[in-house]
Amino acid sequence: MSHFWRARAIAVLAVCGAALGVLTSAANIRAAEFDLVEAHTTTQDHPYTLGMVRFAQLVRERTGGRVDIRIHHSRQLGDERQVVEGLQLGTVHLAVSSTGPLGGFVPEMNVLDLPFLFRDASHAYKVLDGDIGRGLLEKFEAVGIKGLAFWENGFRHITTAKKPITRPADLKGLKIRVMENRVHQAAFRQLGADATPMAWGEVFTSLQQGLLDAQENPIPIVSTFKLYEVQKFLALTGHVYSPAPVLLSKKSWDRMPADIQKTLLDTAVEVAKVQRQLNRTQEQKQLGELQAKGMTIVEEPDRAAFREAMKPVFEQFQGQFGTGLVQRIVEMK
Repeated sequence: MSHFWRARAIAVLAVCGAALGVLTSAANIRAAEFDLVEAHTTTQDHPYTLGMVRFAQLVRERTGGRVDIRIHHSRQLGDERQVVEGLQLGTVHLAVSSTGPLGGFVPEMNVLDLPFLFRDASHAYKVLDGDIGRGLLEKFEAVGIKGLAFWENGFRHITTAKKPITRPADLKGLKIRVMENRVHQAAFRQLGADATPMAWGEVFTSLQQGLLDAQENPIPIVSTFKLYEVQKFLALTGHVYSPAPVLLSKKSWDRMPADIQKTLLDTAVEVAKVQRQLNRTQEQKQLGELQAKGMTIVEEPDRAAFREAMKPVFEQFQGQFGTGLVQRIVEMK
């Protein structure tokens, strides 16, 4: 065979191989009994996405390809409230969300946003992975959503543009973006800040234009959304531990057989440990990166003063979450 025809044959085989690969991939997708549209608002390199990639892989393996999860990150399907509403409608099948908008669907979820509710991450995990956490997730069924597990957003910290935050008084008069959550709003108003609820998609531009002075979020959000470009200071206040519930449309859940349901539930709980570890590892690495990019990090703000200043928020809200729920959480060992 001449060089020309040999090259031609190789080219044809390559094209056929590529076509076969596409057809095989398409066949695999078609073979799935349940194609689940997943959505969340964080970036491709955030622990939400990394955890969901692992979850999708395990679910596909464990169901023998019967479930295929298509991941949509970076607000591709809207902000968190829109995504949660999509779960109710059945237009979104699976989601990871911060607690920000969830109190509007399940009011008891707001208990998790009380400042300094959790002593540390270990305390939070014991609460969320136990009867209290399962009870909160079960309340979503009344609004057309199935709660699978609690993943992690992380401890929230404060970033500012013009001055560092070392004590509560430093926040007085600052316009700070908070989640669309009444507990967060009350907590920062208690400190004298102008707490401004805002959908996440608008925050970077508002900080850039000086319409906001500050915001609060876990470190992976500060890093992956490049907030160091518009915020100079980071104070490690750790004022709220923010979990990230994995939620499934009840319409999708109800049409699945029991074995698929069990696989989804068990795998979501299992991946929680992996996703939390990813989050913690990323936080440590990103703190150094944020410093290298010019952020000044206040490692030891007066947390005791913040805790004391935010105490009235407990008194305002704790009675709204059912008899003794806050006390049960605080006393969990």
